[in-house]
Amino acid sequence: MSLSVRRRPRPPLFPGRAAALAAATALSGCMLDWEKPEATVEIPPTFKAEKTARSAPPIRAAREWSQAFGSPELTRLVEKALEQNLDIATAVARIQQADATARIDSSPLWPSLTMNDIARRTQTPATITSATSTSASTNATTTTGAAGSSALRTRRANFFQMQLDASYEIDFWGKNQDASNAARLLAQASRFDRDVVEISTIASVVNAYFQVLTAEDRLRIARNNIKIAENVLKAIKARLDVGTATALDYSQQDSVVAQQRAAVPPLEQSLRQTKNTLAVLLGAPPESAIIKGGSLSRLRFPKVAPGLPSELLLRRPDIAEAEAKLESAEFSVLQARAAFFPSIRITGYYGVQSVALRSLFRPEAIAWQIAGNLTQPLFDGYNLQGQYLLQQGRYAELAQAYQKQILTAFSDVENALIAIQETSRQLKLQGEAVAAARRAYEVAEARLREGTIDIITLSTTETTLFQTEDVLAQVRLAYFQAATSLYQALGGGWSGTTRALEIATENAAYESDKGPWP
Repeated sequence: MSLSVRRRPRPPLFPGRAAALAAATALSGCMLDWEKPEATVEIPPTFKAEKTARSAPPIRAAREWSQAFGSPELTRLVEKALEQNLDIATAVARIQQADATARIDSSPLWPSLTMNDIARRTQTPATITSATSTSASTNATTTTGAAGSSALRTRRANFFQMQLDASYEIDFWGKNQDASNAARLLAQASRFDRDVVEISTIASVVNAYFQVLTAEDRLRIARNNIKIAENVLKAIKARLDVGTATALDYSQQDSVVAQQRAAVPPLEQSLRQTKNTLAVLLGAPPESAIIKGGSLSRLRFPKVAPGLPSELLLRRPDIAEAEAKLESAEFSVLQARAAFFPSIRITGYYGVQSVALRSLFRPEAIAWQIAGNLTQPLFDGYNLQGQYLLQQGRYAELAQAYQKQILTAFSDVENALIAIQETSRQLKLQGEAVAAARRAYEVAEARLREGTIDIITLSTTETTLFQTEDVLAQVRLAYFQAATSLYQALGGGWSGTTRALEIATENAAYESDKGPWP
């Protein structure tokens, strides 16, 4: 199975327009030919990491998905991030910019109408009026003195105008419509980008919360290990006092205690810094963020069915964004090609003009004009050719990016499924290792009381217990983070329905607030 990009259909050409387009293309030669790159990807029937191919509904959206972990605090943090996260707010602002750009690029589809009113009084210098009035004479007579200067007169004139100017470019080749379609598709892409940012933000919030819980678990383990090591140190001290242990035995155990105490500050640092990171994701200063925490072992692990690869393509907003950008680039190529053809513009004005204000609104003062203007580019230093090649190259780039985005989506799901499977196995095995290490330590502790164990064996046994417990907490973190990766890989609750709603929102934004004034 293969997938190719879907394209918005172009409006049909009228017979006359189609014939003119064919003639213009023929006159332009093969320069306007375009071999469009393919954007097709083979779709596998099922995910390799999933044993059976089964269809599945989209993964639940952020709020409902976070509830599956059984942590009210996590759900509260997710809801707060959806409301206050600044990255999401930034993406929303980019939507506003894209909508405005679409309106700007669509403006040539409409006529331009402006009011041009003039109230003017002009004085022409006497030196100009005198020279004009005598320009036809041969200067046969010459006037000098005061009589000559008194003949100079300035001239004053009034002019009043109330006029509407109009112009409209006939979109004969579809150039303006292509520009509008390209911009509107980018406005849709900006909405898909906001959804990508939201999913990424929620994944970051959930992972940060898991890291907080893991840091607290590791701190509890470290403090408990310190208590165990200190109890062993006390037992060795008691044996040292009665002469059944050596100073070397005591020093070795004292070193184990010091190592466990030294492990606490890095964990404290990680916990506090992760809380600060989480506060930023919530759009709040670290000083005001309240995160209670708890234990990661108390959370439930949600079971999610990945569905089919073909279903994934409709559930990833980043794929929809790449597709919208690719469609927009195709319209940009068509716009650049249409720029080679003649441009037809109709201009005109209608209004009243007069040298006297009292006669401005009389029928005799009406002035109007209508004109047609045809402009054909002949030579512009190869600018149009450069623009056409630029847009073709951009389309080729986005076609490759679109295919890579699809392959990346498949890879993301495969990697997340593999991570869940392998960390699940590792978590089980590591739990068995912790149980075995704990049994070994209990035996060693009993032999310590009996005085039948050497300090090296005891030190090795307790160190193994400490390490396996800490590794278990880290494996559990990786296991839960794999669930977050699968949530993000499956589109975070996005679906074809979400896509339709986003497109409808863009259409509503494009059509809204269109009054008679700019």
